[in-house]
Amino acid sequence: MEKSLIIGLVQQANGPDREANRQRLKAGIEKCAEEGAELVVLQELHDSPYFCQTENPAFFEAAEPIPGTVSDFYSRIARQTETVIVASLFERRAPGLYHNTAVVFERDGSIAGKYRKMHIPDDPAYYEKFYFTPGDLGFRPIETSVGRLGVLVCWDQWYPEAARLMALRGAEVLIYPTAIGWESSDTPEEKERQREAWITVQRGHAIANGLPLIAVNRTGYEPDPSGQTAGIQFWGSSFVAGPQGEIVWQAPTDVEMTHTVTIDLGRTEEVRRWWPFLRDRRIDAYGELTRRFVDPADDNEEEV
Repeated sequence: MEKSLIIGLVQQANGPDREANRQRLKAGIEKCAEEGAELVVLQELHDSPYFCQTENPAFFEAAEPIPGTVSDFYSRIARQTETVIVASLFERRAPGLYHNTAVVFERDGSIAGKYRKMHIPDDPAYYEKFYFTPGDLGFRPIETSVGRLGVLVCWDQWYPEAARLMALRGAEVLIYPTAIGWESSDTPEEKERQREAWITVQRGHAIANGLPLIAVNRTGYEPDPSGQTAGIQFWGSSFVAGPQGEIVWQAPTDVEMTHTVTIDLGRTEEVRRWWPFLRDRRIDAYGELTRRFVDPADDNEEEV
């Protein structure tokens, strides 16, 4: 089955001016569309600096309902460029209830669907639990004119269960808007181990599910507004992998760029015939995956 898809990726460094960030994203989307992109993927929380470096209630003021004025901005771009766009927005669902939400816009500007980030980190400089309620929409692909998109967000990248559930529901491609970088005190060797682990785990999701994968990360340095840390150097490295984990294209660590690349969605059928991982799954034996931890000493006890 032949089914190619031209995708555009926008890897950007962000400043404090949200409108300026959006206009540069708009230019990037337009450039991708001019190069033939049918689908354009943006990085996580792309309108602003990564505000989760600190816990500051004032930052909630930037959240908006969906649909709203910010989503309308990307809706217009999707309609004008006739591209499907995967955006990443700070959603205000209700007073005191906020989500880290990926929104997929159709070619006509309509909202094809949303995904609310399910796994929420809480680490130094990544205080996302202060801002975001865990998602409640599940792991469901979003139907679009270019295919069924398995959209996940950043920290979800480390969880094979999330990718698998998207695959089991018929996703044709896995997509990860991302904001991840280096902590300044780590050694160069440790920094490279972290970046390579990030790439490797996602290539593993592509292989295990026989799906192409798109990861778009931000780049550039962003200071910690509190001054308690030395800030984050985002490592870029946005990439596209094929269904055997092969790197189709990868961006540098430290350069803003847009790029278009063609992926073959039809190869999934071929690869899954060679490597029938879904056929050979022992679904009768995986019940313990729903437990937090399985201690051998507790084999005969019910977890509380």
